[in-house]
Amino acid sequence: MPDPQSSSSSTTAKEDPVDVEFQQPRNSVPHWFLVLNPAGVTDDVLYYDYPGQGTPESPYVVDFLPDDASNPRQFPQAKKWTITMLLAVATLAVAFVSTAYSGGVFEIVRYFGVSTTVAILGISLFVLGFAIGPLLWAPLSEFYGRQIIFLITYMALTAFNAGAAGAQNIETLIILRFFAGSFGASPLTNSGGVIADMFEGRELGIAASAFAMAPFLGPSIGPIVGGFLGEAKGWRWIEGLMAIFTGVVWIACALYVPETYAPVLLRRRAARLSKMTGKTYISKLDLATSGQPRSQQIKTTLSRPWVLLFREPIVFLTSIYLAIVYGTLYMLFAAFPIVFQLNRGWSAGIGGLAFVGVAVGMVCAVGCIVVDNSRRYVRVAETSPGGVAPPEARLPPAIVGSVLLPAGLFWFAWTNGPEVHWSVPIIASAFFAAGLVAVFLSLLTYMMDSYTVYAASVLAANSVLRSLFGAAFPLFTTYMYRDLGIHWASTVPAFLALACVPCPLLFYWYGARIRKSCRYAAEAAALSERLVQAQHGDAVSGGGRALPVSESRGVLSEDEGPVAGHGKEMREKTSIAGRWPAQREYSS
Repeated sequence: MPDPQSSSSSTTAKEDPVDVEFQQPRNSVPHWFLVLNPAGVTDDVLYYDYPGQGTPESPYVVDFLPDDASNPRQFPQAKKWTITMLLAVATLAVAFVSTAYSGGVFEIVRYFGVSTTVAILGISLFVLGFAIGPLLWAPLSEFYGRQIIFLITYMALTAFNAGAAGAQNIETLIILRFFAGSFGASPLTNSGGVIADMFEGRELGIAASAFAMAPFLGPSIGPIVGGFLGEAKGWRWIEGLMAIFTGVVWIACALYVPETYAPVLLRRRAARLSKMTGKTYISKLDLATSGQPRSQQIKTTLSRPWVLLFREPIVFLTSIYLAIVYGTLYMLFAAFPIVFQLNRGWSAGIGGLAFVGVAVGMVCAVGCIVVDNSRRYVRVAETSPGGVAPPEARLPPAIVGSVLLPAGLFWFAWTNGPEVHWSVPIIASAFFAAGLVAVFLSLLTYMMDSYTVYAASVLAANSVLRSLFGAAFPLFTTYMYRDLGIHWASTVPAFLALACVPCPLLFYWYGARIRKSCRYAAEAAALSERLVQAQHGDAVSGGGRALPVSESRGVLSEDEGPVAGHGKEMREKTSIAGRWPAQREYSS
């Protein structure tokens, strides 16, 4: 039955134009407000009645409001896609930096008088940084937010790139490359988390597919640009271009990309409301951890990628598979100069053009996956309970890609000799690249669907293993091609890819059963359900009983959310500072 007091308040609201205004929150605030004010405290937010008494024992429970301007899931489509494209460019820049260095390797060998293996350490240690960085940046982004972590790490990446351009010895160059990779790893993991924060369902698949071109195109474009620039201006200009590129991207993202991680947004909102009103507020998503000390929360957050990697079968098996694929890709960055420059006599610039086949295969694969998400995936979602497709619906492209991967590698392995026309191995590399993207995109979106709010930690766990492989493979590539020859050396990763073919099929058939037995997958599903309820207003549809903290740690029911049109007592004590933001400090 409706609360008589609520009915009375509604009647009063009809007579009071101020109340009518507050019953209709508008999803319209300037973009700079979202960037500079992650708490998102507008007057609509300030004057809602939240469940609870505002005391430490029974705090007000804060959730997103209907049509909440700060809810990333409710950003306008244009804003979502602008943020996605900016993060894609940021990720492309990091991937570009990882391989553009290869265009100056032979000059670095001559300049510093070192071996090719030592010079290649500039690539391997950069990629090794990809393994170390996410262990900090991904979990910290889930504690402090995506925005601040990105700004700090990307600024450091730019600084280390600039330092590498002026390096006076090989040791300095390699060390700076390692730190650049460690800090540059942030967008590789956190960008996927931002996309999962903003999109869901079919939109998530399309956004992830469009975004995924960046980390794959970057390594393909890098050797081409680096090769020609290195020939014309030298290796220092390659490093200088990296610093300029990442610096411009850092400024653009700092000015436009807001905080998107829902638990951090609600936590900051609760803290801001507590400061403004003198009452006690708590985020709905923090109820379960409200009794934990901050040090324990940080420890849990930092250890989460390791826990996910070794205790969640989905994360472990997909990470092994993607590590092999990723290592093979970086092996090709070391193998292509051997196959096309040493064996065929191509220059560094022309040799870089051999990666065009890889780039074409990647673009074609992304296009096919976008079409798949907009057709087949939509049909699956429409016939699924609640209109939401299960995570396993992401996997069919991976099944196809798992076949293309070894096929392309075997084809490349036995046609890469100088006696075969140069176009044949390049076409083979396009099939390998198409399979690589299909497997990567499908498995990454599968994990993002399965772990949602833990997406950054999942991607970090995945990044650790695959980056270790990506760092190691180029180091033994030269010796392997020297001892085994270009044919058998290229066949080794083909057999590894062939052994991994059953992996996507395993998850497609048994994934739902596996997820039910995975602790974090189950927790993520529960948290996602709460966020969806809040987005559709289910969590803000009624008043409900105020629960003490000790009784309220769990999923709140529909009648325990904030109520529009209330907060009259507070409004009588304060003046309206404007629709946004609530500019005055309050105490009561």
